[in-house]
Amino acid sequence: MTMELNDLLHELNDQRRTFRVTVQGLTAAEAVKRTTVSELTLGGLLKHLTWCERGWTHILTEQPGTPPGMLDWDQYTWTGDDLDALLESYDEAVRTTDEAVRTASLDKLVPLPSAPWDQNPQPMSIRRIVLHLIRETAQHAGHADIIRESLDGQSTTAFLYE
Repeated sequence: MTMELNDLLHELNDQRRTFRVTVQGLTAAEAVKRTTVSELTLGGLLKHLTWCERGWTHILTEQPGTPPGMLDWDQYTWTGDDLDALLESYDEAVRTTDEAVRTASLDKLVPLPSAPWDQNPQPMSIRRIVLHLIRETAQHAGHADIIRESLDGQSTTAFLYE
C-alpha cells in the first residue's frame, strides 16, 4: 500500500470513527428521534452513510448500472428497531469499500452512472471517490454531532478527547 493510499484510508477511517461515536450507546428509539427542525436522525444518517459506502464501492468496482438506492430519498430515513443490525451493515459496507480501494489504483478512472442532476457525468478517479467519501462522512459526522448533542448533551468532540 502506498503512503498516499494509507493516508487517505486513515483519514476516511478517522471520519468514520468520529461518526460512529455519535451513535455509541443509543437505543433504537433514540436513533429515530428528530432533535432539530431537520428531518435527519442519527439512524437515518447511519443508513445513508451505509448506502453511500455501498454505492461508491459499486461504482469504483465498475459494477453495471446505477447503485441500488442511489436515487432513493428514503436512504435518509430509518424506522427500524434493530440498531445493532444497522451498525453491522455499516461496518460491513466500510470493510467492503476499504478492500476495494486497497486493490485499485488511485489514478484509475471509472465511469459514473447518469443521474437527474448530471446526465453525462465525467469519469472519476478512485482517489476522488475516496476524497468524496471523506467529505461526505465528515459532513454527516457534523450533522450527527449536532443531533446527538440536542438529544442528550453528548458532545462527540468532548468524548473523543476525554
